[in-house]
Parts: sequence; C-alpha cells; structure tokens
Amino acid sequence: MVNDDTVRTLGPTGPEVSTLGLGSWHTWDRMTFKEAVAIVRRAVDAGVTLFDVAYYNMGPHPDDSPTDLIWARAMREAGITRDEYVFSGKLWLWDYPKQNFTSQLVESLDRVGIEKADTAVIGDYMTIDIPAVVTDVAEQVAAGRLGSWGTNNWPIADFLAARDFAAREGLPLPTFVQLKYGIARRTVAEGEYYGPLFRSGELALQASDTFEGGILAGKKDTARQIGADPGGIRELIRAAADEVTAIAASFGATPAQLGIAFCLTNPAVANVLFGASRMEQLEGNLGALELYAKHGPEIRAAVEHLWIDKDRVNADGTWSFPAA
Repeated sequence: MVNDDTVRTLGPTGPEVSTLGLGSWHTWDRMTFKEAVAIVRRAVDAGVTLFDVAYYNMGPHPDDSPTDLIWARAMREAGITRDEYVFSGKLWLWDYPKQNFTSQLVESLDRVGIEKADTAVIGDYMTIDIPAVVTDVAEQVAAGRLGSWGTNNWPIADFLAARDFAAREGLPLPTFVQLKYGIARRTVAEGEYYGPLFRSGELALQASDTFEGGILAGKKDTARQIGADPGGIRELIRAAADEVTAIAASFGATPAQLGIAFCLTNPAVANVLFGASRMEQLEGNLGALELYAKHGPEIRAAVEHLWIDKDRVNADGTWSFPAA
C-alpha cells in the first residue's frame, strides 16, 4: 500500500487517493458559488483530489440537498477535468431495494454530469439482504458505472458476510471501510475485529466524522446537524474539546490539524474526509500533512488519554448500542 504524506491506496485493489478528501454533506451549500469554485480549484492544485459526493435525498437527510449539483458546477467553472480527481459516491440502503443501485447511480451520476464513480461507499448501515446488495454492486462494476466499493459503519459480522459472499461468487471485494475515526472514537477501527483486517492490508480505512461535527475543530458549541452518536458520548467529547485545543496549541497547530494528523498516524488510514466551507479551513487543514510528518508519534502519545469511546462502544461495530 502506498503510504506517504499525500497519496495512499484505497485498499489493495482500490484507486490511489489523496490522504485528504473533501466531503459534501452540508458543505457546498454553505458558501457562495464563487467560494466553492475557489476551494475546489485550490484543493486540486494542492493535491487534494478525492471528492466524496452524494445525492442526499433519503433516510435522515431527505431534504433533496443541491450540494452535489453545486460541487459539479464549481468543478466545471474551475476548469477541473475528470482525469484530475477521484469521485467517491454514496449508495444508500434506506429505501433499498425499491431504489436499487442502478437507479441510484444513474441518477447521481447524471446529476453531476459524469459517467462513472471511481469508488462508492454503501451506507448508512441497515439490516439488508447481503447477497443481493453485493450482487447489485457487482452489476454496477460490470456495467462500468462503478470502479470499487466499500462500506460505511457496518458491524463486522455483516461486513465479513459480504466479503465472503463476494469471494465465493468471484465478485468484486470491498476494498475499504469508512468508519467514524479520530482522537475520541477509535474502538471499532483499532479493535480486535476490524483492526486485524486493516493491519494485514486487506482493507483500507477511510476516516470520517473526525471532528465530531466541528466540536473537535474549535467549535465545541456548534449547533449544526451532526451524525449519529455511538455510545452516547458526544457530551464527553464536547467536554474534552478545550483540552484538544490546548494540545494542538502545544504543537503550534489548530485542533483540526491535530485531528487529521492523528488519523494519519494510523497506517491503515487511506484518507481523512472533512468538509471545508471557507478557504481558511482548507488552508489550515492542508497544514495537517506537515504536522503529521514532523510530530506524528508525539501527537498519538499526547492524545492517548482522550480515547473517549474506549469501553463505551462495541468493538465489533454494533455501534448504535453502548457496550453492556
């Protein structure tokens, strides 16, 4: 696996991706269009070439957000060509199989004006017919609409069932897992179930929700919508936010830079997803690469005691429920 400061591989058969990736949830619709153009142009020029782009239209976000349309228009306006970036899409399970992956991908790709997703993550997790889902993914790959795939916060039992079914049937294997991962949330990614798969190189880890919706990026009192709270520990994380800021300052860094650099100290991490709604955020987060290169081991040691979900969530990934 390629593993330097700027490019890693999204699993053994996945694409090469930038270690920093820009997400789309409540991102591109929180700025002016001019700002969006400037941010995508600066990102690509700086080597941030993975864009996690979804059509948010079901489940917990049925607001038919235009964020993907804004991103696509900004990329065109910035003069960024298709061969300059990696497109990571989303395949939702909320209304599956009524909305199968063919209908989802065709609509999503048509909205942004491209023919193929380089990769896609399947989530959010729900109880599903695993063979049907894996077969559907394989059909998208065969049809040329999808290059590779991974899962989002799946319990390990279901992930292994999907992987093993794909292997038995000769279908494309998942190459990465997207998990909540950062200074405060480590148990699933580093635990005894997923951990060995990452350490063996069988899978790559895509870190998401690293800043806990901004709480660990200097905005501990944020009122913005935040994702799920496995273990019910968000207030504990909020209480630790000032200490994270102080530790970051001891390295001459921002808390966001500290959070990204921490993730990159785990060699299984292929990339870290974050949203940037202001140019200053992007510029600041770019600085995390230098911070990691200079102080990686020191950073991990400095925040070890802030592993807040330790013994508070189940390491097998049944993360909706606190450990008994």
